[in-house]
Amino acid sequence: MSQMKEKMNQMKSHIGKIFMAAAFIVIVVGLTGAVLAEISGRNPAEKKSQSGTVASVAADVTGTVSDELTGTAQAAGVTPVKQHGALHVSGTDLKDSHGAKFRLKGVSTHGIAWFPQYVNKDAFQTLRDNYGINTIRLAMYTNKSEGYGPDAVNKVREGVKYATELGMYVIIDWHILNDGNPNQHKSEAKKFFTKMSKKYGGQKNVIYEICNEPNGNVTWNKQIKPYAKTIVKTIRKHSKNAVIVIGTPTWSQDVDAVAQSPLKGKNLMYALHFYAGTHKEWNQEKLKTAHKKGLPVMVTEFSICDASGNGALDKASGNQWLRLLDRYNISYTAWSLCNKNESSALIASTCSKTSGWTNGDLSAAGKWYFNKTK
Repeated sequence: MSQMKEKMNQMKSHIGKIFMAAAFIVIVVGLTGAVLAEISGRNPAEKKSQSGTVASVAADVTGTVSDELTGTAQAAGVTPVKQHGALHVSGTDLKDSHGAKFRLKGVSTHGIAWFPQYVNKDAFQTLRDNYGINTIRLAMYTNKSEGYGPDAVNKVREGVKYATELGMYVIIDWHILNDGNPNQHKSEAKKFFTKMSKKYGGQKNVIYEICNEPNGNVTWNKQIKPYAKTIVKTIRKHSKNAVIVIGTPTWSQDVDAVAQSPLKGKNLMYALHFYAGTHKEWNQEKLKTAHKKGLPVMVTEFSICDASGNGALDKASGNQWLRLLDRYNISYTAWSLCNKNESSALIASTCSKTSGWTNGDLSAAGKWYFNKTK
């Protein structure tokens, strides 16, 4: 009888050791999962462990350490750039550093010489945290009469700095418009993009848009493509892998024409712009044609008013456009971050705030757009 009791006690001891070892493994696995989640930019509290109780056990054991990890992930670890890293083009898709399809959902400034006050860190953080925006487009007009000069270039640098600190993607936009032929300021463009690519060539979040809206008596093969070859080569001297967006004829609408003879090279995309009040199914057909031919397209500017940037809003057309962009995994940035008294402005003209906007501070276009992104 005594021998039986002794054996029973030995068995209990072994079982106890097994349970202790199992508990230790569970805790280690839980801690490892939390650390790995932090490294990969995910909040461990958002992932349920397979055992169901591992997360809570790990949290109990680690105490404030787990809280700090979670807080760090929320404050910095879940930024778009940390989560997705450097972007690249694969076929018609934009993909992240993990090889997953990814889309920019952004906001474009108005001309930064006219509305410089919106290029501030608090504004960008409001867009990121409150409205789900992952990208800022910095629109720098290229005519001196429209503000091009040292002050505008410095404002671009400020914008890139703020976006980088917030872990957001940023598009440096050489915003030709009234100077419809990009070759008109080609020498200035070469100097500008040499400076920008030298400074930001090592960053994961910077995208270059080299000619906003070529227009007038300008074609892809005769004017835009030769210009693009020169500027892409200029950027590639210092930034080997950054995504570069190239404007297309007729205010960046004729992507179908470009699809006949696109530029050779990696990580190149082509701009399509639309204003839903003016550009309807016939413009969408251009996109469909380009997509079928394998042209990678990015919508770097759009709104739901008419092509003047003003006029009545056509939400139905805007919804139709976004459904098409969703189907093709196409990135987009909305025009524009300002309170100008026109339909395309995202901030109400009566609002003087330059950050921290609430729904009541938004224009009708702003309410429509941010309801889609947040």
